[in-house]
Amino acid sequence: MKGTTIALDHWQGREAAALIVDGQLEDLLIDTDLPRPGTIYRGIADRPVKGQGGMFLRTPDGNAFLRQVKGLKPGQPLLVQVTGYAELGKAIPVTQRILFKSRYAIVTPGAPGINVSRRIKDDDAREMVKEAAHEGMAEVPLPEDAGLILRSCCADATPEDITEDVIAMCQLATAVLSDAGSEAEILSEGDGPHAQAWREWTDPAHVASEEHSFEHHDVLDMIDAALQAHVPLPGGYSMIIEPTSALVAVDINTGGDTSFSAGLKANLAALKDLPRQLRLRGLGGQIIVDPAPCPKKERKQLEGSLRAALKRESTETILAGWTQLGLMEIQRKRDRVALKTLRKNKG
Repeated sequence: MKGTTIALDHWQGREAAALIVDGQLEDLLIDTDLPRPGTIYRGIADRPVKGQGGMFLRTPDGNAFLRQVKGLKPGQPLLVQVTGYAELGKAIPVTQRILFKSRYAIVTPGAPGINVSRRIKDDDAREMVKEAAHEGMAEVPLPEDAGLILRSCCADATPEDITEDVIAMCQLATAVLSDAGSEAEILSEGDGPHAQAWREWTDPAHVASEEHSFEHHDVLDMIDAALQAHVPLPGGYSMIIEPTSALVAVDINTGGDTSFSAGLKANLAALKDLPRQLRLRGLGGQIIVDPAPCPKKERKQLEGSLRAALKRESTETILAGWTQLGLMEIQRKRDRVALKTLRKNKG
């Protein structure tokens, strides 16, 4: 099936959104019982952790951890934003670098200036976007010392939509930043999967929000495939993806291909699909890839293939290098809860 579809539905009782491109599941967002990334708290400084250069904070959702703090005293209130999901038994990760992010506009406290995405190259389009933003800011000004980023999808938006988005973000930022409370409180809830899909999946797409849309678009079968360790690849190759408590292990296999170039072809096919597989499965942290047999001279080509596949990733992912045993080391930010964990938690 050609084209792009965004399916909005629920999976095992959780709000969920699926991005399907040419019949293949490209991304999957599923709600959790944990604080959502993007949530803004008024946190209360609790106790410093000198060895880690951070501070534990009290929030309505439990302890949070803030890195690189200076001059912060216990009992002091401060605004922080959730940056990801907490690992089991650990505090909620937060930052003081707050962003108010929507589909077309991002308000950036502490970083003044109006910036238009470099992806909008047409001068007339850039001027239209700026004028629409200034019209919004004329109605609701930016908070003091705050800036505005106008995202690339503004190029395909109407001036009215941009203006409306800028007004909404300026209103939210002004309300949160002017807060003068002193107790731990949630000031702004992070977006759920449906709102996040609208915000981040901005390419032209058919939106399917009818009841049972996941079933109608075969999303349930594609989720089941993402829950399996075995990943079939074009050419008869495969890889096995198995998360452990310490790392994610990826094993690439040539299958029945015994040709001289089997190892290279299997590795290229696997590394091209690996970022998508990690994204769908909600996997991050340390990732160790055991490639199919390949000589050292092919490593540069494999690195280039992986880096090309990572260009479209919004999640920070770093190729750290190779071990002495010939394993690839990858570090990926934990910004989602593992798909298997969500299934287990729902029984």
